[in-house]
Amino acid sequence: MSTEVYADPEDVYAFLLDFPGYARYSKYLDDVRTIEGDGGPGTRYALTFAWWKITYTAHSRVTGVEPPERIDWEITKDIDADGCWRVTPAEVDEDADPNADGDIDADSTDRPCEVALEVEFDPGSASSDALDLPALVSFDWVLKKAIPLIRGEAERVVERAVRDLEDSTRDVDLDVYVDSAQI
Repeated sequence: MSTEVYADPEDVYAFLLDFPGYARYSKYLDDVRTIEGDGGPGTRYALTFAWWKITYTAHSRVTGVEPPERIDWEITKDIDADGCWRVTPAEVDEDADPNADGDIDADSTDRPCEVALEVEFDPGSASSDALDLPALVSFDWVLKKAIPLIRGEAERVVERAVRDLEDSTRDVDLDVYVDSAQI
């Protein structure tokens, strides 16, 4: 998924690198605890999700960083998944009118940067053994209910995060591309 954010790319990058701060944006993410590290490669997190009668703690690790443009991560428990955050600064228009001191106005909050989350995972690697499900509740039922919930919550999380980054509320255009028949 991707969207545009009218904020300084360095601020956006710092915001995304603050994994423990993610819990402020989703009603289903109860807590993000740093297990070890300072946000750079090798930093490990425990992300505790809760929905309905199910609580699950995902474990992740930052695998690489390229400030202020990329944060790579992977899930290290129960599912084969990895991804990255990408922040692409807006191009400066060299033909733009110079400001009063003769320089091109390079205020990065005037132009959006693109923020994208890319996730790759093997749906077949998810196992019902990872969840402590209530009696008579199947893993397939949970997946059928959770997938639309996740998509809707992802949109709300992005809107809330953009609001905080831009310090204002607006409609956020979110481009979502899914390459799976299961989602």
